[in-house]
Amino acid sequence: MLSQLLTSIIDDIQGDTITLRELLERCGREGMLMVCAIACLPFLIPVSIPGVSTVFGAAIVLLAFALFLNRLPWLPQRILDKGMDAQKLKPVLHKGVNIVGKMDRWLQPRMTALTTAPMQRFNSAVLVFGGLLLMAPLGLIPFSNTVPAVGILLLTVGMMQRDGVFVLLGYLGHILTVVYFGVLAYLAWVGGTFVFS
Repeated sequence: MLSQLLTSIIDDIQGDTITLRELLERCGREGMLMVCAIACLPFLIPVSIPGVSTVFGAAIVLLAFALFLNRLPWLPQRILDKGMDAQKLKPVLHKGVNIVGKMDRWLQPRMTALTTAPMQRFNSAVLVFGGLLLMAPLGLIPFSNTVPAVGILLLTVGMMQRDGVFVLLGYLGHILTVVYFGVLAYLAWVGGTFVFS
């Protein structure tokens, strides 16, 4: 079960801080996609932890780009070794895993054409785009991190479990994110026009 695997990784976090390097080491062979999944979890809960969206968003972009190139990732030391408050992060991660647990019973290999090697490159490119959306400096706007995180999580889980339905849901999540950000941009433009006219 994916939720059990994520829980075991999170439970292994010790000490006051955790770094991305330590998370990658704990995730092992499936590390890149697993870290992408873990990186989404804090944004499923309406709790803000300063600096997390930048670190996790950048990690998703770089890991997904490595998946696209089918090679081991290169990550800047500044991102790998930036300490994050483990005592604040662990409870949020566990709450995110509870949401993933609700998906477990629906996950199964199907529509596997969407998870073949050629499609993995396309899926990885979509993940890069999702990571960039997650890094957008819109932290004070409701759901600006949650919406892209849901799309990334669905796509990542679909890739890991070879479930094409979840891959499609991940695509839909990214499309909805673009629509949501587009609406925000339009409202900001209209508001600016009204204020300065």
